[in-house]
Amino acid sequence: MTIMHIEQNILDQVNEWLTPTFDQNIQEEIKELMTSDPKGLEDAFYKNLEFGTGGMRGVMGVGTNRINKYTLGKNTQGLSNYLKKCFPNEDLKVAIAYDCRKNSDTLAKVVADIFSANGIQVYLFSEMRPTPELSFALKHLNCHSGIVLTASHNPPEYNGYKVYWQDGGQIVPPQDGEIIAEVEALKYSDINFTANESLIEYIDAEIDEAFVNSTVENASFNTPKAAKDNLNIVFTPLHGTSVKSIPAVLAKAGYTNVNIVKEQEIPDGNFPTVKSPNPEEPEALTMALALADKVNADIVIGTDPDSDRLGVAVRNNDGKMMLLNGNQTMVIMTAFLLEQWKRADKITGTEFIGSTIVSTPMMLDLASAYGIECKVGLTGFKWIAKFIKDFPNQKFIGGGEESFGYMVGDAVRDKDAVAACLLVCEIAAQAKAAGSSLYKELINLYLDFGFYKEHLISLTKKGKEGLAEINQMMVDLRDNPMETINGQRVVCIEDYQNTTARDLINNETFDLDIPKSNVLIYYLEDGTKICARPSGTEPKIKFYFSVNAILEDKNDFEEANHFLDTKIQNIITEMKLN
Repeated sequence: MTIMHIEQNILDQVNEWLTPTFDQNIQEEIKELMTSDPKGLEDAFYKNLEFGTGGMRGVMGVGTNRINKYTLGKNTQGLSNYLKKCFPNEDLKVAIAYDCRKNSDTLAKVVADIFSANGIQVYLFSEMRPTPELSFALKHLNCHSGIVLTASHNPPEYNGYKVYWQDGGQIVPPQDGEIIAEVEALKYSDINFTANESLIEYIDAEIDEAFVNSTVENASFNTPKAAKDNLNIVFTPLHGTSVKSIPAVLAKAGYTNVNIVKEQEIPDGNFPTVKSPNPEEPEALTMALALADKVNADIVIGTDPDSDRLGVAVRNNDGKMMLLNGNQTMVIMTAFLLEQWKRADKITGTEFIGSTIVSTPMMLDLASAYGIECKVGLTGFKWIAKFIKDFPNQKFIGGGEESFGYMVGDAVRDKDAVAACLLVCEIAAQAKAAGSSLYKELINLYLDFGFYKEHLISLTKKGKEGLAEINQMMVDLRDNPMETINGQRVVCIEDYQNTTARDLINNETFDLDIPKSNVLIYYLEDGTKICARPSGTEPKIKFYFSVNAILEDKNDFEEANHFLDTKIQNIITEMKLN
């Protein structure tokens, strides 16, 4: 293959990046790609990086489809222009944090430089910090906006850019579209990289202390000291930023028996001990589980690199460690919070919990049992944060999503593994002190509300061809829907791209009052729920399965669990996803 085979629109982009607007080293890298890796060149320029579910993420490198000083610079210049339009008579302030990834610190300084060059006061963390601390700091410092440089749990070659607004939550439509329009109206030569250092203030210990204090206040629930002392915890930050906060939070809250996985304690953007620094994947917690068996721990907690996702492993009825999924930790934490609020006589009926369309339906049952509302939004915590902003007369208790994210109260307006870590320790400590365990408490919830079991399949399809394949899968599911799955009729299909739902039994169509998103949900006559969704931040398509059964006796748990596992596997086979 030669450079001549690359489409003209891609060559036009490449030629722009070979002009003096771009650094000489950038131009040299492009020339190298032109001769040695035309396919890589095409992938770097065939599209612009887009904002997805959790901001903008991509592989670092040269090109419009990569994370670099120019793509992030254009974002920042556009956001600066937008802020000036939104707040024309105010002294603008932004906060910036970054994680442990390669180049995060230098890219964060580039972003800070551009804001300051546009006359905007910048509060820049002097070192890496957890993402939830940025949300907290933004509100604490009364900033207009905030940025986190992170790619969450993506592989080491990725980085990213998340934009937050005044309320501490990530931007949502129509605001994101308005900002993107500002960005797309710019030329790369419009970016002002010349810093005004007098407008850049470094922040650290004072904000750290306020964040830790707030977390301990919001996620502590009168656990006796003896119960805390008796809980044996293993914690791993998976080479990420949570080591900056979680040990301090646990110590301040009174947890003394915390064993940190030493091999994974030091932040490292190469994530050398794991294939993927994602606590959703059991393999990432291999070292933590080994340490748990060595020290006879009650609970294992692992966080992703920017400390917004939380993985939890507990001992099952046979005493073996098992990783809970995000739906399970979500219902355990939500049920505990609801019970605490009920005991404190704080439930008035105006409260709500938050969840997402791909998460467990069990959250709706929990809300109903306590006489409150469960608001369900699109995938991504920005939608739960938006509920808090949109319904100021309702009190937010807590909320989560299946992808291992949870938020306790509204001090932080994003998923927060720091507060969630403390909360799950509070639940585990109180359960152990009462002769129970997190695992037994989960089974009790299944007895009370029904046994809901969820499963996720994530198919990776890289590059231009992969994107086309993902799009075709969604077209097939949308235009040629399955009528039966595993012997069960499909009774309803929700299409969030068209914001319509079809009742296939009564042949009726009704509108969905929710923003558009490329998501399809099939409901079967036995209550099974199957969701298909292309990832907004990775080259993946995800399939979410939720099945359920009535559990009448805790001694029937294993049999019911096997029955639901078999049902899920039969569905996967019939849909040709294995």
